[in-house]
Amino acid sequence: MDKTNQVQTTSSLISDLKALGITEGMTLIVHPSLGSIGWIVGGSLALIQALQEVLTEEGTLVMPSHSTDLSDPKDWNNPKVNRKLWESIKRDMPGFNSHITPTYKLGIVPELFRNLPNVKRSEHPAYSFSAWGKEKEYILNNHSLDNGLGEQSPLARIYDLAGHILLLGTNYDSNTSMHLSEHRVGVFPKTTEGSPVIIKGKKKWVTYKEIEYDEANFIKIGEAFEKKQKIKVGMVGKAPSKLISQKDLVDFTTENILRYS
Repeated sequence: MDKTNQVQTTSSLISDLKALGITEGMTLIVHPSLGSIGWIVGGSLALIQALQEVLTEEGTLVMPSHSTDLSDPKDWNNPKVNRKLWESIKRDMPGFNSHITPTYKLGIVPELFRNLPNVKRSEHPAYSFSAWGKEKEYILNNHSLDNGLGEQSPLARIYDLAGHILLLGTNYDSNTSMHLSEHRVGVFPKTTEGSPVIIKGKKKWVTYKEIEYDEANFIKIGEAFEKKQKIKVGMVGKAPSKLISQKDLVDFTTENILRYS
């Protein structure tokens, strides 16, 4: 069907999502590009409601809700900040609060999603995730401060649940699950990061162990993965989309990531 001039509605999105292979009860982490879909009646809310209707409350919808701007100014590179300003920036930077801290550079869909009723957000000050549905507590609880995309993160719990990834108008460089593989390989440079958090009503700077994440080669790895593993591809509105087994992709990335480093 030619969708060049088609208006998208909740019903048409539901039809496209089902045709792609999304089913009731699925655990699904979504990386959306709203603009790629085309004109949607109801915008980002209509997209989220379409995803929820297809998954039903027996399924689980997950999106990143990262706030990586809450970071130590000494680590800023774009732009760099005069070191004389570091302490004043740290003093005035708002502390992370899972209820009100906005997402950073993720787009309107994850930002709206984290604010909706019955959506919960994990407590990591930089690498939080939001989830709705049956398994949200299992996925979000116990998100460790150290290694926020590692073994004690929502990504690993999605892996345990044999969840799926939806790249909705996006590519593998937006695929957060592949960072779990960086932890599993265990050779990427370690670093220490810092963020302000609200603890018992007061702001406190906390530091935590991390690795230096790098998605520069994720598209190449994804292309190699698709030559080995069959994935489901289709259109959601005007957006080329991919439905991927998270476990299969993480396993493949873990096995092959060093070839592309």
